[in-house]
Amino acid sequence: MSLRFEAITKLTDEVEAGGAKSSKITAIFGESVFTLKTAREYLSDEAYKSLVGSIKGGKKIDRANASQIANGLRAWAESKGVTHFTHWFQPLTGTTAEKHDSFFTLKSDGTAIEEFDGAALVQQEPDASSFPNGGLRATFEARGYTAWDPSSPAFIIEIGHGKTLCIPTIFVSYTGESLDYKAPLLKALEALNKAAVDVCNYFDKNVNKVTGTLGWEQEYFVIDEALANARPDLVQSGRTVFGAAPAKGQQLEDHYFGTIPERVYAFMRDFENEAYKLGIPLRTRHNEVAPAQFECAPIFEEINIAVDHNTLLMDVMNRVAKRHKLKVLLHEKPFAGINGSGKHNNWSLATDTGVNLLAPGKTPKTNLMFLTFFVNTIKAVHDYADILRASIASAPNDHRLGANEAPPAIISVFVGQYLFKVLEEVETRVGDNFDEQDEAILKLDLHRSIPELLMDNTDRNRTSPFAFTGNKFEFRAVGSTANCANPMTILNTIMAQTLKTFKKDVDALIEKGEKKEIAIMQTIQQYIVASKKVLFEGDGYSEEWHAEAEKRGLPNLKTTPVALDALVTDKAKALFASNNIYTHSELEARHEIELEKYLKKVQIEARVMGDLALNHIIPAAVKYLTQLAGNIESLKAVGVPETTYRSQLAILNEVSEHINIVYEQVNAMVEARKVANNIADTRARAIAYCDDVKGVYFDKIRYHVDKLEHLVDDEEWTLPKYREMLFLR
Repeated sequence: MSLRFEAITKLTDEVEAGGAKSSKITAIFGESVFTLKTAREYLSDEAYKSLVGSIKGGKKIDRANASQIANGLRAWAESKGVTHFTHWFQPLTGTTAEKHDSFFTLKSDGTAIEEFDGAALVQQEPDASSFPNGGLRATFEARGYTAWDPSSPAFIIEIGHGKTLCIPTIFVSYTGESLDYKAPLLKALEALNKAAVDVCNYFDKNVNKVTGTLGWEQEYFVIDEALANARPDLVQSGRTVFGAAPAKGQQLEDHYFGTIPERVYAFMRDFENEAYKLGIPLRTRHNEVAPAQFECAPIFEEINIAVDHNTLLMDVMNRVAKRHKLKVLLHEKPFAGINGSGKHNNWSLATDTGVNLLAPGKTPKTNLMFLTFFVNTIKAVHDYADILRASIASAPNDHRLGANEAPPAIISVFVGQYLFKVLEEVETRVGDNFDEQDEAILKLDLHRSIPELLMDNTDRNRTSPFAFTGNKFEFRAVGSTANCANPMTILNTIMAQTLKTFKKDVDALIEKGEKKEIAIMQTIQQYIVASKKVLFEGDGYSEEWHAEAEKRGLPNLKTTPVALDALVTDKAKALFASNNIYTHSELEARHEIELEKYLKKVQIEARVMGDLALNHIIPAAVKYLTQLAGNIESLKAVGVPETTYRSQLAILNEVSEHINIVYEQVNAMVEARKVANNIADTRARAIAYCDDVKGVYFDKIRYHVDKLEHLVDDEEWTLPKYREMLFLR
């Protein structure tokens, strides 16, 4: 019996495992996190104040206080059965990394003790040579450093019966270049904070800090683990490179928000339970559009914390799924012909005075502040659309962008009919003889129309990559496997730069004698005029929009190798250098790393296709062909007229033709890979894999393999089919 049929047989034996043990979430929320409340119990006043000052004020913690904090952390962790600690970081592999050390040590006299000092808390030295570095480090230059990020609380992760204290850290090279996602993100958040506070002070001098907030939505598929293990393509590449569409897919639209299957529901409750203990504030769960597809989403958090929580949750989901003998598929497009998965990044800005800067107010003054940040966001997206596109470029996301559930590769902004009219009115009326009193702003009807957004009068545009949804912008183009830090670093940096320019432009008008409010309105008008071509309210999937976008001069960067070029333009280098996010060498390195990741993933998919075609598909088809030929020969031998088995002859010829084409195309693809592998330049090699390997062969080979799936005897087909993976659980 093949793995496929063994997996199907075992499905009926699967039972629920685990599940939430608490009737109230508040009873367990954050119990595995070293929160400030916990810190108050375990730290001295001095150490506690130092930690609070670092988290809330960005102040450095000296080594003496670090040692006290380390002792408190160890005491807390040991009270929960922890014996080891690790610096938990996010290298440019796209996954998390950790190296566990025990609290156990021996003193010089041989005495065994448990110890965790400030030096071990603040800094560790993992091997940097084996992580992606884009040429920043030679292989023999192994030294790199992880450094504690106090703004993200330490937590305890449970794996089986073991518990480990995890210290969130940044990861940098020996010479100081960032080698992770977190270090640039922290820099971008600080750049945004400074620029946004300066602009906020036009309206409220009490604003001292502006924080970026993020609410991510994690989409994912769940299928039976045994079925997944019987698909080498899912195991190695995260997606099915072959698979004929089932008779029933998502066309009946009956899965979206439907009843959650019992086995998946048990898995959800279990991973939510783990997430709550880790302080991840999950709020929603539901069926998504495609069969076997689901989504979870948390309450909004500060961006740095939200990124850590999403990265951590993906690890938790994968681990908990094994308890239930399920497999979580986070790939952007694990199945062809049905919706893929994204990770919508809902982004906004909040002041330390409690104001959401992207929420319309009820007075002319607060409406003007909203309009300022609203228009600056649009201007930032317009001016740096290519760099924003690069932030979500990846091999798996290329399978999804532009499909029926995902926005196109063209970056545009949707604001809804009400705000679109407001922007038009600002553009056309602000140039009139403008009254210098605040009441003049009322002429724009901002106080009447904008607050209506609180009643969700901005509809959701599923085809827009960057949509305003009432009090936030939703960056919909982010892929489901992505680390949110990358798009958030880019978005916050371009916003910081735009706000800096905005302040210069407004100040220049004020210096010329304009009243502050008038100077702000005139600058807003200029920004609307300069960026309105990025606004689009229609169907982003339509061919008309592609033609219109080209006419407007908007970039349409459909593939990752080309989209990534935006990272190393003079514009990008100036942007990141002026905001102290990336040096030129760091940008070049990241460009190289992302290209390498792309071509390696496409290479893996190509090798998997070849392996499956030659070792699964063709043998199964040949075996069926042999049976068919034998049956025909038997009929001939007993004198049965050919007209009675001409359909079998037709099937035999069709199967034979598909086998020949698959074999020939796989061999041709292997040769194309050899040519691509001999290209020295990484960018040119990535483009060759994109255009000459994937572009030429993937769809063609798949077409003929999927045809064979429909023709070959079901008993001979070894790979689990879509109808089984998507509907059997």
